[in-house]
Amino acid sequence: MSGRLIDLRDLYGETAKLADLNTYVEKARGLAGEGNDVILTGQAPVWLYLKVAHALHGRARKLTYRSPVTGDVVIFDHDPF
Repeated sequence: MSGRLIDLRDLYGETAKLADLNTYVEKARGLAGEGNDVILTGQAPVWLYLKVAHALHGRARKLTYRSPVTGDVVIFDHDPF
């Protein structure tokens, strides 16, 4: 599957900080763009994955979580075809 790949680890550097959550979300929104297929991957806290996924709903056409353990897991897909 192709799409815009966002490695959440790249959003925060060494340690993710809850106080910087809005900054991470804005970075992810910028990387995702509008109406694209987006893939989230990388080492990150669950709260960061959840917040970014919620922020991309309505912006991304399709959101997928990618992990070496699970492979690709579709979170939502608003593609009418």
